Amino acid sequence: MSRRALRRLRGEQRGQEPLEPGALQFVLRDDDDAEEEGPKRGPGGRRPGGSGKEGVQVNNRFELINVEDLEDDPVVNGEKSDCVLTDAAVSGNKGKIQRGNPETKREGNVAKAAPLEQSNASGKLRKKKKKQKNKKNSTGEASESGMEDIDRILERIEDGSGLSRPGPPPLSSRKHVLYVEHRHLNPDTELKRYFGARAVLGEQRPRQRQRVYPKCTWLTTPKSTWPRYSKPGLSMRLLESKKGLSFFAFEHSEEYQQAQHKFLVAVESMEPNNIVVLLQTSPYHVDSLLQLSDACRFQEDQEMARDLIERALYSMECAFHPLFSLTSGTCRLDYRRPENRSFYLALYKQMSFLEKRGCPRTALEFCKLILSLEPDEDPLCMLLLVDHLALRARNYEYLIRLFQEWEAHRNLSQLPNFAFSVPLAYFLLSQQTDLPQHELSSAREKASLLIQQALTMFPGVLMPLLEYCSVRPDASVSNHRFFGPDAEISQPPALTQLVSLYLGRSHFLWKEPATMSWLEENVREVLQAVDAGDPAVEACENRRKMLYQRAPRNIHRHVILSEIREAVAALPPDVTTQSVMGFDPLPPLDTIYSYVRPERLSPVSHGNTVALFFRSLLPNYTVESFMSSTGT
Repeated sequence: MSRRALRRLRGEQRGQEPLEPGALQFVLRDDDDAEEEGPKRGPGGRRPGGSGKEGVQVNNRFELINVEDLEDDPVVNGEKSDCVLTDAAVSGNKGKIQRGNPETKREGNVAKAAPLEQSNASGKLRKKKKKQKNKKNSTGEASESGMEDIDRILERIEDGSGLSRPGPPPLSSRKHVLYVEHRHLNPDTELKRYFGARAVLGEQRPRQRQRVYPKCTWLTTPKSTWPRYSKPGLSMRLLESKKGLSFFAFEHSEEYQQAQHKFLVAVESMEPNNIVVLLQTSPYHVDSLLQLSDACRFQEDQEMARDLIERALYSMECAFHPLFSLTSGTCRLDYRRPENRSFYLALYKQMSFLEKRGCPRTALEFCKLILSLEPDEDPLCMLLLVDHLALRARNYEYLIRLFQEWEAHRNLSQLPNFAFSVPLAYFLLSQQTDLPQHELSSAREKASLLIQQALTMFPGVLMPLLEYCSVRPDASVSNHRFFGPDAEISQPPALTQLVSLYLGRSHFLWKEPATMSWLEENVREVLQAVDAGDPAVEACENRRKMLYQRAPRNIHRHVILSEIREAVAALPPDVTTQSVMGFDPLPPLDTIYSYVRPERLSPVSHGNTVALFFRSLLPNYTVESFMSSTGT
């Protein structure tokens, strides 16, 4: 133990001893050196009272123990020079002080000793603090350089082997068009922008302290009212990685398979209470949560329906593979596997709730996430929705970029929603005042060109759109053969379905007076081209008859999930006569089953009207039981 620490334990205080002649001797050295050499004694065995921190007069014996915690003021060149000059002046006048009267020395120099000693102490503290900061900075720089070296090594390994991790792309490269940002998956981020952080998070902060959930999630925020989470037997495995893409699949354990079989029996009973009973034993069974959410939504209990969807998303996110990334746009889930469909449907229903809640930016991020899981097949046909969400979120640049990058290989202009939404995005972009004048004029010209092409390709859109917007068209437009009633009647049924879907969802985006004036100008331009015999008009008519013969199954699935009445009414009879389950609407015909599942009985397809009547009265009624009871 050092003498200074021992002195503090004895209760001796510095600066209170009587000063002797020659006691005021200042030695300029660091504290560390002074501790190693030990305190030097003056005449008579007295300790000098004027070296650094030892000369500070204190009344509390523990005051100097944590003297290093004093506030560290910034050291400037002036302060350093003053400290040096003061010490030099004191050492230069030492001889004069010693040759004077002892009483004069005591009275005249005690007052000087305190400020000089304090300045020496503060100067030494600043030097030590500065050394520590320099060491920390050098350590931080070394660690950053080390991380950069590690990143370079990993890049070389990936370049050499041709493999890439399924993570987000480097910041230096341009982000993928389906790149998802984590912060935009949280609706609170958007609500804060509208209402402020205090209004959004004011009631959530005390609740977060009570959370005892196993992990932090991106898709939803766990609630304290949920049942305690335990692994329900749901997991995810990596199937393969090729060409920069990683293919994953959810898996069901034997326990989860038993719960799935019980769920199918509960669905066949047509009694929601049976699903409630199943959730009491398996509170995180995903399909049960999805089906019960639909039942609550039909009963106008939107809050409970949304809560059940969030719980299903939480259950599936806890089962993610460590390499599965929500943001990279390179992870794939095959919709043909029944275990993966639940994730698609849960994301879609959560996206719908977010849009109704007034969070179109967050809903757009969920839409991009669904589209990134299988962009080529697009099982839920999110391309019919992404333009609407981008316009609602006022993210015009993203919609334009998606159209420019995908038009070459996806023919997005052949979809009525993209044909009309992209020129609308250009027009709304030209209305912004924070862009240069040449960019505004260029966007306006591009918008006019694209809307004229859209009106030429889909003339049956104009009159229903004006009717939705409560706008009475001019007689020269409504009576013209190109935009008249024949345009809507002559289009194929599949095209009528797409037009009904787009207008039922996005008609209100055209109600602005400026938008209507711009549309009117281009309608007159199209009529002049039609009257002049433009060959593009006939080419578009032939293309309409050839392309829109029958809508694929994913478009029918999207129409059913959208629940837009005009589009549902346009579905073909072979779709409307099928039994549609909320947990698996219109399953693919080439489904890949990973385990044997019991046959799903459908009362509509496997029974007549009388059997359906008895089944509505007796949930356990079957034709076999009826035949056995009658003895036939």
